[in-house]
Amino acid sequence: MRRSLGFFGLISILWCWMMPAVAQDLADLPSGGALKVASVVDGDTVVLDDGRQVRLVGIQAPKLALGRANFTPWPLAEEAKAALEQLIAGETVQLRLPPQAMDRHGRVLAHLVRQSDGAWVQGEMLSRGMARVYTFADNRVLAAPMLTLEQQARTAKRGMWAIADYAVRSSEDLRLDPETFHIVEGRVLDAAYIKDRVYLNFGPDWRTDFTIKVKKRDIRLFDTLGIDLLSMTGKAIRVRGWVKAENGPMIELDHPERLEVLEP
Repeated sequence: MRRSLGFFGLISILWCWMMPAVAQDLADLPSGGALKVASVVDGDTVVLDDGRQVRLVGIQAPKLALGRANFTPWPLAEEAKAALEQLIAGETVQLRLPPQAMDRHGRVLAHLVRQSDGAWVQGEMLSRGMARVYTFADNRVLAAPMLTLEQQARTAKRGMWAIADYAVRSSEDLRLDPETFHIVEGRVLDAAYIKDRVYLNFGPDWRTDFTIKVKKRDIRLFDTLGIDLLSMTGKAIRVRGWVKAENGPMIELDHPERLEVLEP
């Protein structure tokens, strides 16, 4: 049975202008077949009727505990699961496979397309504000349209962007909060190449202030796109990643799609 999306069905209008290009990019990815969704695990994971578990590649929805001890569900985790259920529970979906189509947990990684009307599921979840962009160095396809959809939802304060837990953090106010995923904005004070690593510093004291680190093996990915990390001094940028404790708060970047230049 087709589900009425109500108001949220209109959200897709915001990204219809991108659909010809997105549809072609999806079509260019290898097919993983078309199967029915048997159940929804959380806001970015489903089980197909052949028993395989599929992780929606490129996005991260608020996390449920899912049996993990001492794990506190993230805000809006239940709402994100409900949104994905509304979109595709019981529906047949086409799987479009990225370069890396399996994760370390044995789950299939795929972009999902609802067969009944061609809706791109990742795009719908981002448009609703029920997920944010979460790419990896070996899985970066469709990052640009996903970032655009996320920005539209954030500007409109839909879903997770309406609550403080997911707000974009300022580099000046970021506190040491290890093992949390944040989007951070700030102006680079200086950039330096030290011991085969590039460091982007956002404050005068690298021992306490927010820093970005890029290892030598990952710098080449930036170079291939013409991104000179050492020229970032003075630029306002936005980065996303897991905050780690290395002196002060630090995010390690391993691919360019997690960095956005906001101002030259």
